[in-house]
Amino acid sequence: MAEPKRIVLSSGKVRYRLMVDAGRDENNKRIQITVTRNTAKECREERDRILHQRAAGTLIVPNKITLAEWLDEWLEYKRRDVEETTIRSYRLALVHVYDQLGHIRLQELSEDHVREFVDELVARGRRAGGERGTRLAISTVEGILIRLRGALQRAVVRKLVSVNVASEVRPSLADKKTDKRERDRPKPWTVAEVQTFIRGIQGDRLFAPLLLSLMGLRPAEVCGQRWKDLDLVNGLLSITLTRTMIGNVRVLEKDTKTAAGERSLPLPRGPWDALLAFQEVQLAEQQRAGEAYTFTGFVVVDELGRPLNTRQLREYAYRTMRRLGLRQVRLYDARHAVLKALALSGVPDVILAAWAGHTNAAFTKRKYVQIEAEDMRGAAAALDAFHGVDQKALSEKL
Repeated sequence: MAEPKRIVLSSGKVRYRLMVDAGRDENNKRIQITVTRNTAKECREERDRILHQRAAGTLIVPNKITLAEWLDEWLEYKRRDVEETTIRSYRLALVHVYDQLGHIRLQELSEDHVREFVDELVARGRRAGGERGTRLAISTVEGILIRLRGALQRAVVRKLVSVNVASEVRPSLADKKTDKRERDRPKPWTVAEVQTFIRGIQGDRLFAPLLLSLMGLRPAEVCGQRWKDLDLVNGLLSITLTRTMIGNVRVLEKDTKTAAGERSLPLPRGPWDALLAFQEVQLAEQQRAGEAYTFTGFVVVDELGRPLNTRQLREYAYRTMRRLGLRQVRLYDARHAVLKALALSGVPDVILAAWAGHTNAAFTKRKYVQIEAEDMRGAAAALDAFHGVDQKALSEKL
């Protein structure tokens, strides 16, 4: 076993130094740690500590990697498990981390660093014209923290750091209350708004695709529907392919986001009939266009058979909403309205999650079923009955 060597510094100060074998890295390269202390005894104690931790599998070898460098490695590692679009969303979520914490060495990053970063992000995190300015939504900050925690937890597994310093960091309660009070969150359509929209688009060429959005499909699932995925004899719809957008510019065709997303759904009568009619419309368009028609097999196409992407479908829906004088909501928010309506109508949680393409029913209800005051009218009526109020007599009086 190596023993400390006496060394004399240029200043004349005497110190002791030894090399400790710390094993091998992932490339089978030998790792050696230089220990320098004021006394030979201190050197031996540090050597024994390192060897003990190595034997126990808890040794953290000093390194100079920065947080930004580690995030790059982590994102590359995640490519094994997630889609290209997900990697892009992760990188976007971590932009602020790269900017404000990326220069700090991974092993020097502290919980205080992360907490101060979060407080600053909530206060003045949003970028406007390349400059930081207004508050970021708490939900956005929490999303950033989720990605940072994931990256740091991987660093713990790889024994680059001993603890995940972001594990217990949260936006403050005061910031959460301010965000809830001040932030205007667009609400999904009410039942009345959904029904107004459906009445207004009857006869519209894209009536069937828009109805698919109103049965809970994601926009990328709607645009990924192919005629071969539809059983219009028995009224079944299969979801096996999605057509999503990268950066709102490039179309990416891929399988469903998760295994649970690949599913079959029974068609309600309205979308079923609309799809049958749309099939006839497309056959007539193909005959009129002749050789100019391109048959791709997709359901959501223009008059020449060219597939529409999610941006085109969204913009078409927005124009239709404006024409009908309806409040403009995202097509994805129609999914919220659908799943909420199913939940309130008594559909079992396990069916609700399967319809949404989720594995976790609790997640489906937490994410998509937000109860508003109007949804609780039935509870108010039940209390009237409990209090002995005669609803019929009351309505006649009013």
